[in-house]
Amino acid sequence: MATSETQGFSTESLRGPHWVGILAALVSAVIHVLLGVRMSISMSPSAMSISFILAGLGFLGGIVLVVLDRRRRAVYAAGIPFTLLQIVLWYYLNFAAGPKSFPADIGTLGAVDKVAQVVLVAVLVVLLR
Repeated sequence: MATSETQGFSTESLRGPHWVGILAALVSAVIHVLLGVRMSISMSPSAMSISFILAGLGFLGGIVLVVLDRRRRAVYAAGIPFTLLQIVLWYYLNFAAGPKSFPADIGTLGAVDKVAQVVLVAVLVVLLR
């Protein structure tokens, strides 16, 4: 019987910044999926709710690739603009094109998500260098 080699998780090479980045990405992923599902339930599936779910899955995919040690530098490099785009879109939808009162009602989830994303971008920059 032939044996097959399976590549498992490669956590031995993960350092402190990796774990901070994984936690930040996981927080953002959970928030995006949660908000996307909530929007789908309350308003029926829309482009916005689907985009939230896809963004959350993108963060989860990045975590999996890092943990599996698959082209980590490419994941870091792609993660920076991906996460920055989330921040820019959030700002645009909530401030530039959204409510005209300042400050807008960001909400707890929005604040936690943005802090996690800023941390993630900083960690990705450190890891890429």
